[in-house]
Amino acid sequence: MTVTLIAVHSENGVIAAGGRIPWHLPDEIAHFRRYCEGKWLLLGRRTYAEMGGWFRPGQTPVVVTRDAALSVPDGRAVGSVEEGLAIAELSGADECVVLGGGDVFAAAMPYAGVLLLTLVHTTLDGDVFFPVLDPDEWRETWSHHHPADANHAFAYTIRRLVRTQP
Repeated sequence: MTVTLIAVHSENGVIAAGGRIPWHLPDEIAHFRRYCEGKWLLLGRRTYAEMGGWFRPGQTPVVVTRDAALSVPDGRAVGSVEEGLAIAELSGADECVVLGGGDVFAAAMPYAGVLLLTLVHTTLDGDVFFPVLDPDEWRETWSHHHPADANHAFAYTIRRLVRTQP
């Protein structure tokens, strides 16, 4: 099973500020939604709460939480990233997409084979960061640049990276 981390971060690694995403990029959101269609999705409890109403039929949210009684419609609550990945794999998933937050990204990074990272071309203050990557472990295989425009306050680049070392 492929483990893919999908994230949006600023040039200084910020993914959130005060519990919120600090930008609105409609075309990037559309990319994110398309990629996650019909997939197993691993995420932390706070990220799950923030994404209320976002999940679509065919997606299986697996929420990492300390609350074993958490109700996850059409999904599961698990105690760790490892448990969530094991459930996805045992269920026959070809891919599990990790959606965050910061602690979940950090815990899932050793298992990741693919990163779909959107780099927002700005520097912002924040309190949640994407893990720092070792450039020797990753190779970019694809990128797409989107300029700032009337609907996007910031330019951004979507990049696909694959792990080059186990």
